[in-house]
Amino acid sequence: MKSRSRTRNVILGILLLLAVIGAAYTMLSRYLASQPSLDYAMAEPAVKNVDGYPSARFAVMSDLHYYDTSLGTSGAAFEEVLGSDRKLLKETADLLDLAIDDILASGVEFVLIPGDLTKDGEVINHEAVTRALSRLTDAGVSTFVVPGNHDANNPEAFEFDGDKELPVAALPQAEFPELYIDFGYGDAISRDKGTLSYVAEPVDGLWLLALDATRSEENQPGGDEVTGGALTQEQVTWIEQVLKDARAQNKTVICMMHHGVVEHWDGQAKLHPEYLVADYPYVGELLASYGVRLVFTGHYHAQDIARADYGDSGFIYDIETGSLATAPCPIRYCDLGGQQLAIDSTMIVDELQPGTTFGSEARDFVLATIASEAFDVSRGYKVSEADSHYIAENVAPAFVAHYNGDENPAEEVAVDTGKLSLWGKFIWSQQRYVVDGLWVDVAPEDNDVVLGLAE
Repeated sequence: MKSRSRTRNVILGILLLLAVIGAAYTMLSRYLASQPSLDYAMAEPAVKNVDGYPSARFAVMSDLHYYDTSLGTSGAAFEEVLGSDRKLLKETADLLDLAIDDILASGVEFVLIPGDLTKDGEVINHEAVTRALSRLTDAGVSTFVVPGNHDANNPEAFEFDGDKELPVAALPQAEFPELYIDFGYGDAISRDKGTLSYVAEPVDGLWLLALDATRSEENQPGGDEVTGGALTQEQVTWIEQVLKDARAQNKTVICMMHHGVVEHWDGQAKLHPEYLVADYPYVGELLASYGVRLVFTGHYHAQDIARADYGDSGFIYDIETGSLATAPCPIRYCDLGGQQLAIDSTMIVDELQPGTTFGSEARDFVLATIASEAFDVSRGYKVSEADSHYIAENVAPAFVAHYNGDENPAEEVAVDTGKLSLWGKFIWSQQRYVVDGLWVDVAPEDNDVVLGLAE
């Protein structure tokens, strides 16, 4: 009996030791993950308030994902791409033309486009985008772009023929600023030598810090496109100098980049870290410490505005604009001046084919593709088909609500775990943070709002 007791005590001791080691490892991993990978020199003292922003009216559209239909719109290969995503690829040319019509009628002075101009960096698509955007510049509306993760050196640039994906020419990263010389790069008053970042002055007294955080140089032929974003140490040093120069010259600064600098729902960094720039809390604090209060982003295809407060370093708003290629196909109109930014958002999906059911079908398409993806993820955890369908039916509306902005938590339908098997309940308990996080719409409002820019 004593031998059994000693054995049991030894086993319990080993289990306790393993639990302690596991907890310590988790804590250490979280601590290391919270530390910056680069050095950031915050402004000291931080800029609490700028004297006032110049008056400016401008538009923001993002993630155009332009697709020239000559690359194929039928066959098994194209249908597989279409069914695994939420983009209205066949309609991207018409959506862009409609958006430009709307912008030209709005009286804006300039337009911001924070990346993912093309489906996958195809040269033919980039050339079509520049032709379309020339309608803006020809009308005297300055237009500023930065690349997104889809736009350069992309190994997934294909045309589609039946069940085949055939490689087509992809735009090299080095040629991006030359092709978009009329859309920001030709007006640059400063360029970062190592990336496609630049500074422009769209109206007197207002600097646009256009940041390239893509990692397109890491793309390899035959591989997968690198989705995540990060700055380099040299780029951070350049940013710091730009912000110092802006202070010395009494310029106010707004920022534009593809990847987010603020988490847009509690859990985004856990589920989708590749949609936030690496070191995002420190990048956001750096900008905020120099008085940058506005950063315009895209990438996640959601209409969402999130604010981060950094204590003595100030605060920043990450104004994310949904994809023009994904219903509801938004455009933001912004009126800046004094100590505030007023935003009105327009959804154009219902204007594309008036008098038809296209708009509602496009929204249903988004819901269906998200549900399909959620089903596949659930099945990957060995959850039964029935449970996976039920879970997907609850996950998809949460993402749609987040994409549309101004989520209404009252519309969330609680999951009846009694309908799930034991394993389904366990997996749901581990993943429900996603749905819970997406349905919470923290202040401010997302679509139509006035943002105060003073402390």
